[in-house]
Amino acid sequence: MEEALQTKISRSSVRAGGISSSPARGSRRRGEKVIEKILVLCAAIFILAIFLITIFIFAKGLPLIAKIGIGDFLFNTQWSPTKGIFGIGSMFIGSVLITMGALIWAVPLGLSTAILMAEIAPPRIGTILGNLVNLLAGIPSVVYGFIGLIVIVPFIRNNFGGNGMSLLAGAIILGIMILPTLINISRDSIQAVPHEYKEGSLALGATHFQTISKVIVPAAKSGIITAIVLGMGRAIGETMAVVMVTGNSPIIPGSILEPVRTMTSNIVLEMGYASGDHQTALFATGMVLFVFIVVLNLSINLFAKGGQSIGRN
Repeated sequence: MEEALQTKISRSSVRAGGISSSPARGSRRRGEKVIEKILVLCAAIFILAIFLITIFIFAKGLPLIAKIGIGDFLFNTQWSPTKGIFGIGSMFIGSVLITMGALIWAVPLGLSTAILMAEIAPPRIGTILGNLVNLLAGIPSVVYGFIGLIVIVPFIRNNFGGNGMSLLAGAIILGIMILPTLINISRDSIQAVPHEYKEGSLALGATHFQTISKVIVPAAKSGIITAIVLGMGRAIGETMAVVMVTGNSPIIPGSILEPVRTMTSNIVLEMGYASGDHQTALFATGMVLFVFIVVLNLSINLFAKGGQSIGRN
């Protein structure tokens, strides 16, 4: 009798515990569903914002392109709003040249720094370098432009000629500004490579530097390409620092010591007083810039995926 009574008591306690725990479990599930709906709403708002921005830019810029033609707008190198001439060819070329100039020296330096921080330097030194890179990323663009105006422009003027405000000055400033993006993303990609790759390479007799160049960097290729694309997007979209050091002349530069104007600089310099077709032309310039960045990102992503598939085969 005592054993049967104890069995009944234990069963009743288990049931009571189950009854008391089920409301708590149900409340947790309701909370998770609420959080899930909030996250879905945030993602939907983000997508809607991009969609509305795209519609706004195209609605403002397409009328002028339809009026003068896409070829005349893109390939005409004359920009004279007072005469009704709207050609952004020189500014498009200027944007490409200044971006390529920045990438030419910033990518090797940024990738080398990322490899040093992730694979060569002691962890303490890597942490210090990471903090310095993050500090570099937090400096406002106008400060970069001011430093370029006070330091880099006079240096170019005194040592290479010209007035100093040039394509070279813009490429130097932009290269410095995109270094944090290149270094941080490349470092994270290198650190994400499985340790088995490195251990296997060293076990086969490869040196540390051979392992880095032949195994680790190729394995982190997609992340490094992503870093370059993001840095390229930052360079193309940068405005204030470029305005301060490039001279802002809407011409095709004959050398790296001549002034240049980018598409973003053109929008900032003239949007304040533009009206009519002139204002529409600036919106069309922003539309071209938007399409160019989107096509660039898609092309690089396809290239990265193609390289990965070839590597697997």
